[in-house]
Amino acid sequence: MRISGIDTTLLNTKNMGAMFRSEEMALCQIFIQPEAAYTSVSELGETGAVQFRDLNSEVNAFQRKFVSEVRRCDEMERKLRYVEVEVKKDKVKIPDIKEETPRAPNPREIIDLEAHLEKTESEIMELSQNAVNLKSNFLELTELKHVLERTQSFFFEQEGAINLESTRNNLIIDDLANAQTRGRLGFVAGVIQREKVPGFERMLWRISRGNVFLRQVELDKPLEDPSTGGKIYKTVFAAFFQGEQLKTRIKKVCAGYHASLYPCPSAADEREEMLKGVRIRLEDLNMVLNQTQDHRSRVLSTVAKELPRWRIMVKKMKAIYHTLNLFNMDVTKKCLIGECWVPVLDLPVVQKALSDGSAAVGSTIPSFLNVIETNEAPPTFNRTNKFTRGFQNLIDAYGIASYREANPALYTIITFPFLFGIMFGDLGHGIIMALFGFWMVSKEKKLGAKKSTNEIWNIFFGGRYIILLMGLFSMYTGFIYNDLFSKSMNIFGSSWTNNYNTSTIMTNKDLTLNPGSTDLIENIYPVGLDPVWQLASNKIIFLNSYKMKLSIIFGVVHMIFGVCMSVINYNFFNKRISVLLEFLPQIIFLVLLFAYMVFMMFMKWIQYTAKTDFQPHTPGCAPSVLIMFINMMLFKKSDPLHGCEEFMYSFQGSLQRTFVFIALICIPWMLLGKPFYIMFSRKNEAKPHHNGNINQPADSTIHSSTEDKSTVSNEHDVEPISEIFIHQAIHTIEYVLSTVSHTASYLRLWALSLAHAQLSEVLWNMVLSMGLKQDSYKGAIMLYFVFGAWSLFTLAILVMMEGLSAFLHTLRLHWVEFMSKFYEGLGYAFQPFSFKLILEADDDID
Repeated sequence: MRISGIDTTLLNTKNMGAMFRSEEMALCQIFIQPEAAYTSVSELGETGAVQFRDLNSEVNAFQRKFVSEVRRCDEMERKLRYVEVEVKKDKVKIPDIKEETPRAPNPREIIDLEAHLEKTESEIMELSQNAVNLKSNFLELTELKHVLERTQSFFFEQEGAINLESTRNNLIIDDLANAQTRGRLGFVAGVIQREKVPGFERMLWRISRGNVFLRQVELDKPLEDPSTGGKIYKTVFAAFFQGEQLKTRIKKVCAGYHASLYPCPSAADEREEMLKGVRIRLEDLNMVLNQTQDHRSRVLSTVAKELPRWRIMVKKMKAIYHTLNLFNMDVTKKCLIGECWVPVLDLPVVQKALSDGSAAVGSTIPSFLNVIETNEAPPTFNRTNKFTRGFQNLIDAYGIASYREANPALYTIITFPFLFGIMFGDLGHGIIMALFGFWMVSKEKKLGAKKSTNEIWNIFFGGRYIILLMGLFSMYTGFIYNDLFSKSMNIFGSSWTNNYNTSTIMTNKDLTLNPGSTDLIENIYPVGLDPVWQLASNKIIFLNSYKMKLSIIFGVVHMIFGVCMSVINYNFFNKRISVLLEFLPQIIFLVLLFAYMVFMMFMKWIQYTAKTDFQPHTPGCAPSVLIMFINMMLFKKSDPLHGCEEFMYSFQGSLQRTFVFIALICIPWMLLGKPFYIMFSRKNEAKPHHNGNINQPADSTIHSSTEDKSTVSNEHDVEPISEIFIHQAIHTIEYVLSTVSHTASYLRLWALSLAHAQLSEVLWNMVLSMGLKQDSYKGAIMLYFVFGAWSLFTLAILVMMEGLSAFLHTLRLHWVEFMSKFYEGLGYAFQPFSFKLILEADDDID
């Protein structure tokens, strides 16, 4: 079975360890013949199992071997961008590739593709230029038509204006009769952009000192710009004047304002004749434009079908040549040499890809792969699928795991939604979140193919499986809390009974029901919280104590699990001495103090019950676990109530003092154990060992010593012993203090759960109950609007905002409280040469 390079879901038995840590990587040298280099790298790009190293880092990018081929690809990408712009300009739909994505073209196909793109670009450019020329002619004829149609009224206005002006000016009274004829007046007519009209009018008035009569009319419909296709709003004008000198000035002003002037006869019959000719030419030109547009649409539709394939082929080709620039040419110039990181499990896949690349061009000399030894830290590669990828991204956001370090993502699949559900425990809200996640999961192919540019939606869709599990776990914890939109469900019937009659209970508000007088112990509610607590006045007090203790219990268990995870790293990296010098004191310190506190919580629940008959173990004598823990740490005693005992069992005081002493001993154990071990190991290594055999090497006893010693000493060979003491002191102080702060940090599970439940109850009582309490027909109408507001607030505040808050707090508990116990996160990610990743990255940019 062939193993894919990056997103496989089927792992063979050898790869089961990759579920718990990153995969084993190998540094390899690849030797490829020049004629097979292109096809071999193309095959490697399809597998996506190789991360190449740059062997020409000191060479300028413009001096590499395949820089001319990269420029050819850049030129083809430019042509593709031009063609795509023209296709989108005409609103031609570019179909998606439904079949398998095309492979990189072979050298012969590259020449054909380049020629085809050249021909396509030239054809589209020619069609575009012809269309621009035709549209320019159409625009000019359209403007001329408007000029001829609109100037008829200007002449009548001009004659009336001249008569009025002549009566006011005594200097031209004698010329009044001659002024009424058009022969003495000249005029120019044309069109100008509407926004330039005010400035154009002022400039004409200034150069003529008011001796120009300007008439104008705005066009109702906008005209089309021949180059851009945008809308242009223009105005038809006619300027009447006297004298050739003024005519020259007016034409210069028109040129300065980019006004288009058109010939317009002064005689009405000549204008009418000219207008008929213009209309005939417009009809003919419009027919030619429609035919040209149809031809252009057919060409662009044909090109649009091939455009996605061409784009993918050019991107792959460019990526291949960029990768080949990372290779080095050997001294004989007969072989290309490359170095790359390869997952060990994918070595057969890479070897087969090299063989296929050589066979594709008929190379007689096969390419081969050589694994080389190195001290360099390999990249970290965790093989994921669509389900685990979201959880792995949460871990990688904190820091990429060091090479072969234990991977927390596997355990996060369960612990993350579970801790989220503790804070977001509501059956109704959990159903809403689970339905949203299930919808995204069930429609993932359709939704993933849309390639949305909305970043928030992409984050939700990428974590669809996380949202689904968070909703399911919230439903579970909501069922345990017996909380459905702040209301309880009476599924199994309440186990609470009382011995008082109804009249006594209703008349005495101060009456306290004694749980000891019921058969509560015999009829325990089967699952979760008894619904009668919904009516109890001490509901919040009880839930506070209940959820607070649960938070501490789950927090201590989570931290102990994190400390135990460090053993997996110590064992794998042959640092078994660290198990004795670091893990053992850490786990003892955590268990004897905080796990003991958890034990006392369970003991208190079991020992102090409502049915207890003897005085020391009645509920009123139950000691506070927190006060008991503080007294234990401070070696203090508390005064119990009359008739009660201070401790829960007889030897509790001496046992607690022993636990504290052992925990205090663990601190210098953590502080000094490892530094002293390294110091003594260095002294032993520095001494020569002969053992009576003069031919035995001096360092033979070093190699015969324990594997743990060599590993620990080699790790700190270059570090001064003083810095080792300082670093160990920092780690010890950090761990001791963090056990307290991290335990308290898990109280956020209780705080957010309480806040979420109370906010949900407030929203029900202050919003939805307004409609439910109405007993008239108006209540139905009111409930319709109130339910809409309640639904809106529930989705916006309780599901989205509270869900985001719980998500962030859960993320913090994993990053800080859990992963800090064993996770370094000092590695760097494996970034393979993969066509799939390259195309996805380009789609995100687009």
